[in-house]
Amino acid sequence: MATCTTPSSSLMLTYAVSTVHSQDLPPSILSFKSNKPTFSLYPLVLKASRDRKSGLKWANLYPQRDSKHVVVASVAAEAEVAEAAEEKEGVVETATATATAPSKPKKGKAALPLKRDRIRSKRFLEIQKLRENKKEYDLKTAISLLKEMSSTKFVETAEAHFRLNIDPKYNDQQLRSTVNLPKGTGQTVKVAVLTQGEKFDEAKSAGADIVGGEDLIEQIKGGFMEFDKLIASPDMMVKVASLGKILGPRGLMPNPKAGTVTPNIPQAIEEFKKGKVEYRADKTGIVHIPFGKVDFSEDGLLENFLAAVKSIETNKPKGAKGVYWKSAHICTSMGPSIRLNIKEMLDYKLPSNI
Repeated sequence: MATCTTPSSSLMLTYAVSTVHSQDLPPSILSFKSNKPTFSLYPLVLKASRDRKSGLKWANLYPQRDSKHVVVASVAAEAEVAEAAEEKEGVVETATATATAPSKPKKGKAALPLKRDRIRSKRFLEIQKLRENKKEYDLKTAISLLKEMSSTKFVETAEAHFRLNIDPKYNDQQLRSTVNLPKGTGQTVKVAVLTQGEKFDEAKSAGADIVGGEDLIEQIKGGFMEFDKLIASPDMMVKVASLGKILGPRGLMPNPKAGTVTPNIPQAIEEFKKGKVEYRADKTGIVHIPFGKVDFSEDGLLENFLAAVKSIETNKPKGAKGVYWKSAHICTSMGPSIRLNIKEMLDYKLPSNI
């Protein structure tokens, strides 16, 4: 076998040096297709030539006249066709890679498994049997059931979750305020104060854990976050504004509505130490409030819970229309929720001995 390539048309031909006649080969072998009209080499023969001096060999195509001439055995595709095919394959591979590209990983709530796919622990399934799923309980029974459901090795927090008929995307339907829990939260609150001048000594004497000015601002920018509440005097807010991107997502940015921007710093420190809690409605109009620990007495939990309900009722947004309270649930940190009867909850009055 020998191969010859003609530079003018970039055509590569393979021929046999034996006496094979063209009529013995099928036309499909001796033809090829390109982006140009189809060519057939069937009636042509390939004659081999040789230069005696240089020893070079080449081939020429001639019309078929004599069967003794060397006949074309097969034809390869043009180089242009091959290049076009490679380009096409590259485009197909790129499109396939784009189509099969992995999707971005989900974050936040979207990454949580669906409710039907969650696997509950044996402990949770056991305490879930203590309450009926869709039954609405009166407040006193619900508090007793809440304490009974606590079965973890640590002291759980008692939580209240209220779904309100508001849409916080409208300014007149936003809810954000604070409530003083009479029996406290059961947690130790670490308070930091940003102030300057004479109020330094006032804050320290009032029981602030951390007191500072510009030096504390620089520490916070460097990543210092060892406090639960940050209180600032009004004259420091111009400097505190630079901490918005750091403190905002953590819910620690001082705000007048939350009572953390005030000229009366000693009073603010005392309130937060005793159990002042900030709350706000989330995007779906639900308010989440911790109202104590499960090791509180039932009367103590009742008193804290009713204080939270009264505060939410008092701070009802002006734009709220129709039925304000849609549903109310209480639960422990690691336990199932208990649905409350809304009418009974709003009409409930503490006994006179509490």
